[in-house]
Amino acid sequence: MKTASEYACEVESEYMAGVRANLAEAGGTLLGGSRFEREEHDSAEAVRAAMVDRRIYDRERYGRMPHGYGFTMRGLDRRWLFGKRVKSVTIASVLAPPGPLLETDEPAPPVSMSELMRHVESLKTKNKAPHLIGVCSPGGFEEEVWNSPPQISGVRLVLIEPREDGGWRISKGLGTHDAKLCKLFDPEQIGQKIGRVRQELEERSTDLLTGSVSARSVAERLDLPQSVVEQAFDVVEKADPELRVSKRSGEMMLFRGAPVASGREDGSMSLSEWVKSLFSKEGEEATKINVLSERRASLSGRLDRLYTDISKLEKKEGQLRDEGKATKVGVAKRRIAGQISRLRKDISRVNTSASILSKQINVISTHIHNLELAQTGTVAQLPTGEELTEAAVNAEQILEDLSASDDLVSSLEVNMAETSISDDEAAILRELEGESSEGSGSAKASSSEAAPRETESGRRERGQAQAE
Repeated sequence: MKTASEYACEVESEYMAGVRANLAEAGGTLLGGSRFEREEHDSAEAVRAAMVDRRIYDRERYGRMPHGYGFTMRGLDRRWLFGKRVKSVTIASVLAPPGPLLETDEPAPPVSMSELMRHVESLKTKNKAPHLIGVCSPGGFEEEVWNSPPQISGVRLVLIEPREDGGWRISKGLGTHDAKLCKLFDPEQIGQKIGRVRQELEERSTDLLTGSVSARSVAERLDLPQSVVEQAFDVVEKADPELRVSKRSGEMMLFRGAPVASGREDGSMSLSEWVKSLFSKEGEEATKINVLSERRASLSGRLDRLYTDISKLEKKEGQLRDEGKATKVGVAKRRIAGQISRLRKDISRVNTSASILSKQINVISTHIHNLELAQTGTVAQLPTGEELTEAAVNAEQILEDLSASDDLVSSLEVNMAETSISDDEAAILRELEGESSEGSGSAKASSSEAAPRETESGRRERGQAQAE
């Protein structure tokens, strides 16, 4: 797991790399001057001093600390023959006080207004040219700084801090020109922004199943320009054949539909016939699903806005109720009671509209579900009963053929084994099989019969010998 100082170092490196690339491209267009001089600076001495004050003598830890890197870029114009005049001063800097990072492993606290003012004053040069200063704080800024940023004469100040989702929070300019200048201090490339939008859509994939996702809501959540989110929607739509983009009333919505083959749409029918075809039993199911899904996405967007309005009205009612309980003046209580009564009627009306929209979405969702079931059955191309019966008969015939073939192969193996031996080997084999089947009883019988014959011959031989 990264420590607070390592995280601050990573933020510092990413910010400086991105801003250097942005300013290199913007030189001569947004920034005044025909040629530019760059000067690097850092706060390494302040980091060493803070470590010495705390009796920390660790080179590795010093290397893991943010060093407050920055650079100053001066735009110059030629004056007379060999002279030059400073036309603009652009400064990018990182403000990461080393003290909190050395004293604890907890994340650095946000920068206060006084710390920011001291830092900006130290960055200002003696040139009278307008200054554009971008200050990045890895630990962020206090909310007071964001709500009322400091106003410094001759200085356009841009505040930058990292977001938890991987992006950057950047202060907005007052005008169009100021907004373009603020973008110079945005280290996040367009590909990274689109990647964040795609990740947000993956996390909100359940919203795409029954409704839609608006570009406005994603832009507000990720603090991105709506044009970038719309560009990401187009990229996602091209990558997924089931996703569709709809733009109604100037708001882009992303929803999930059904893939449709190109060139299948018919533009010859009238509007009334086209609407009737959506709920008819005939026609292309995928086209109907996409049209109904777009309609459901539009209704879902309106329903979300109604829920947001209801939440605001309920919050206002709660504030009035608390105010009425706190006041002790009877006239004020009656006035607040009248306001609460009107608010509750407004909430009831909005709830009625939301209920109607919810029922419409339910009807459309049911019809979409039925069309998807019909489309699934068509795509699957299930076999008929006759085809299943014919396949079963064929399978049974195949099994019988396989069984007969197996018996034939077994008999052939036995015959081949029998014909592969000679006559002598077969006779010996029969003898061996006969001896093994007769057992030990037959062997004893043969030995008892041989013994009496042997005794009788011996007697005849002895008799002849005696007669001689």
